[in-house]
Amino acid sequence: MAGVVICHGSTVVRERLVLTAGGVPSLAPVRAAASLDELMSLARRNPPTIVLLDAHLPGQGPVEAIRRLRGITSTASIVMLAVPGDEIALDRAVALGARGYLAPDVGRAELAAVAAHVLASPVVADVGRLASHIDPGPVVGRPQVEVPAQQPAREELALTKREVEVLVGMSNGRSNSRIGADLFLSEDTVKTHARRLFRKLGAADRAQAVAIALRRGLIR
Repeated sequence: MAGVVICHGSTVVRERLVLTAGGVPSLAPVRAAASLDELMSLARRNPPTIVLLDAHLPGQGPVEAIRRLRGITSTASIVMLAVPGDEIALDRAVALGARGYLAPDVGRAELAAVAAHVLASPVVADVGRLASHIDPGPVVGRPQVEVPAQQPAREELALTKREVEVLVGMSNGRSNSRIGADLFLSEDTVKTHARRLFRKLGAADRAQAVAIALRRGLIR
């Protein structure tokens, strides 16, 4: 298994995601495909660990892409690239084994956090959704963020319910504004919760906070 394949029909989106993923060492190597045929060709040569798949893939579409990809590898984590309004397509994709979705404009920090979450455990049946209910599971391979050797148990247990909710949102690859909308909080309030949970976990950023929380069993 090797790296990530970004399969998207838009050249602009595809190239931007390649640059974004290229800044996440745990996703290397980063490969790109513009069509289902290109995706199948890359997967046959070297099955990917993660596939970021266009929810509006031209031609035979994403559902057929998932079916054919599963004929090549049963362990690749498939994450849909979708926007609000794609719920029907996402439901079908999740039913076929996709682990959820990310927005096509996902940032590097969010992508790193999701990669850490997805890579922490092999694909299993009925894993649920990834970014809307993103439940990808802990980081196979070594996450690029090292967890501090010792984290005081008192601090770990001091996370409030709201801080855990914000942390789950981060693990789902959501932006601060999206987390705020989901929790009916302002973006500034989300940032305040984030700073507090970073301090409590001894984390420098989102990716490290998610990695620590997963290893400590604070989120799943």
